[in-house]
Amino acid sequence: MNIAIFVSGGGTNCENLIKYFAGSENVNCALVVSNKFDAYALVRAERLNVPTAVTPKAELNDPKIMLPLLKKYNIDFIVLAGFLPLVPSFLIDAYPHRIINIHPALLPKYGGKGMWGHHVHEAVKAAGETETGMTVHWVTPVCDSGEIIAQYKVAISPNDTVDDIAEKEHQLEMKYFPKVVEEVLNNL
Repeated sequence: MNIAIFVSGGGTNCENLIKYFAGSENVNCALVVSNKFDAYALVRAERLNVPTAVTPKAELNDPKIMLPLLKKYNIDFIVLAGFLPLVPSFLIDAYPHRIINIHPALLPKYGGKGMWGHHVHEAVKAAGETETGMTVHWVTPVCDSGEIIAQYKVAISPNDTVDDIAEKEHQLEMKYFPKVVEEVLNNL
């Protein structure tokens, strides 16, 4: 199964997925797509010999560009790993129940437009939550509203800074995200 990983930033989850599936007989990380030319995830992918493509907003939203790109690499499944733009409906239609996303909070709390990265962790801290976590969910046309596939939680304390909360949540992603992706792919 050929997967494409969509990214917007640093790419730690992207790199983790590529390394996790390296040598797999069933899963090939065939392409990394970013909406940003300067996403460090592209450097990580290239170092691991995974092809990359940059599709800024106009290209991302153009089926005449995106669908042939994904077809060129025989993409069967899409994993969003820190990808910020909304996925266009034509891609969701072309990959029904074959696009998943990771979110750095326990959805349905702290999801939706503008809730990404530190914005999420700041909201968790401001609300005085005693736990946070990560959510993997199916992608739908409505931001962060798809059916939840898996969630993992970690305790946080009032003394934790936003950076502490971010690090605790990130450790969950590193440990569990590739396993969840593998389980989803095994159940297709």
